[in-house]
Amino acid sequence: MSVPNDTPRALGFSMPAEWAPHAATWLAWPHNQDDWPGNFAPIPGVFVEIARHLSEVERVRLIVDGPAREAEVRSLLSAGGADLASIDFFHAATDRSWTRDFVPLFVRRPGEVAAVKFRFDGWARYDNHQNDDAAGQAVAAWQSLRGWHPSSLRDGKPSKVVLEGGAIDVDGEGTLLASEDCLVSGPHGRNSWLGTSGTERVLRDYLGIEKVVWVGAGVVGDDTSGHVDDFVRFVGPAKVLLAEEKNPRDPNHAALEASRERLEGARDARGRKLEILRLPMPSPVMWGEERLPASYANYYVANGLVLVPTFDDPNDAVALGILREVFAGRRVVAVRARDLVLGLGTVHCSTHEEPAA
Repeated sequence: MSVPNDTPRALGFSMPAEWAPHAATWLAWPHNQDDWPGNFAPIPGVFVEIARHLSEVERVRLIVDGPAREAEVRSLLSAGGADLASIDFFHAATDRSWTRDFVPLFVRRPGEVAAVKFRFDGWARYDNHQNDDAAGQAVAAWQSLRGWHPSSLRDGKPSKVVLEGGAIDVDGEGTLLASEDCLVSGPHGRNSWLGTSGTERVLRDYLGIEKVVWVGAGVVGDDTSGHVDDFVRFVGPAKVLLAEEKNPRDPNHAALEASRERLEGARDARGRKLEILRLPMPSPVMWGEERLPASYANYYVANGLVLVPTFDDPNDAVALGILREVFAGRRVVAVRARDLVLGLGTVHCSTHEEPAA
């Protein structure tokens, strides 16, 4: 570990945009059936599909809990058509399969990738998160990367800072999107003790960014309390894609329009106004009386590929068309996620990019 004053920013590291070249994508095999109550059976097949598509364009690093599970998963992947030669297996116990939030955030400078491992606390909501946090720490150690565990003074003592990958999005040119509800001000705000300015300081020092653009509340059903990867994403320099709910009676309508107003008044790290593109929301996806956080914004950008969650909804085709225009030159593939979203996450939550050096 580096000494505290040798921060990534000071050493010339910064977090690249998701669309920058990848060395690999990290996945974790699903096993916690409580996350998909009464409907776990289709979930491994969805992960096989995700791994199959990714293995065609980049390496996949798949976390499994040991040799027996690896053998089982190898068989499923082979039967599903995945390229096993492009898949590395990493053994570690996990609580859940949302690598976006517990695998380290990777930063790079020319020729070198490093790992920034924030503390993972189960979204300030779930007690069973220790295995995920430990697995994330083991990832950086396994790769022998230079690394940091961000901390800041709290009541005069160093305290580890909490952050999940789904809570932020970056443009690779110094600008970061985040929700104040999620990180600072909400009932589950991860680092309320840091406040807005303290949070921005940590993000600058450890992710090498220059400007935080704050947005508001997330979508209904999101147990992460406002992860931006469910409603607003960078798709290029000074360009964001924001989910849109046109039905004024839907509770997502007001929240998403509030974020639109914020974005319209924002500028990025280079002083540019943001171009805002809109992405429709699917019709509400329910599990009994529970509204699930179904959103097309939970897509994942890989090397030459974009994986998009779909929900058997008429807006599936509209969303896929928009993303094909936005990511021209990449293959845009639908991943049926109506079962997956019962776990309160979909494609982006399940994936975590490791940038190329």
